[in-house]
This record gives sequence, structure tokens and C-alpha cells, in this order.
Amino acid sequence: MMSKLQSQAKYHLDADSVGADNIGADDVQDNIENNRSLNNKCGVPTHKIASLNPLFRMQYEKAQGCYVLLFPEGMIKLNPSAAEILKRVDGKNTENAICAELCQAFPDAPDDLEEDVHAFLVHAEQKKWIRYDE
Repeated sequence: MMSKLQSQAKYHLDADSVGADNIGADDVQDNIENNRSLNNKCGVPTHKIASLNPLFRMQYEKAQGCYVLLFPEGMIKLNPSAAEILKRVDGKNTENAICAELCQAFPDAPDDLEEDVHAFLVHAEQKKWIRYDE
């Protein structure tokens, strides 16, 4: 499943979404400012802790056959890779810890897993699905 993370992370938006998925979307500059403390070569925050935005709830939907993000105006269907990443966004894990857990859970994951996870989390932050606690 995670061996296809690279292709799925780039195309996670082909998952169907019902309603607007840009809840509270602000200027892109806000996201850039939130990522100021990037410490390593692939730009992954090493000490920031990610948490799910309280406006969203992630759960498995039998009717959809996948994990979804629910919010007052609708839902966003998640592909398996996005769901595996967001399961680990618990308000305790840093981005590096999320990558480490994914590498341990999926030993056949591609070498550039960290870059793919980072790209997904940047997108999720832009969409206001997650936020970083300082």
C-alpha cells in the first residue's frame, strides 16, 4: 500500500470531495510563514507538532469504503496514503516522527518518503485540515 505513496501523495486530490475543502483558506503567505523553521535539506520541520484542525473529524466510512475527513459542509474522501499519514497527525507527533512510524509500518516505502509526506502535509495545512502547534 505505502509502496505507492509517491504517486498517491501527488494525486491525493483525485479523491472525491463533497463540499468546499478550503475551510478558512487564507493567503498562501500564511503557510509560508508557518514553515519558517525548516531544518533539513528536504525542508521538513523537525520540532513542530501537527494536529488535526478541530473543524474536521477523520473516520472510516463503510459506505465510502475509505477514510474521510468530515466537516460541517461535507466530507473529503482520503486515499490510503493520505489516511495513513493523517492517522498519525495526533497532536503529539512531529513530522519526523510521522515519517519514522510510516517507515517502520511500511518497510517497502520509497526512499523519498519524507519528501512525499512533507508535500502532503504542506497541502493539508494549506487546506486547513491540519495545523502546527508551536
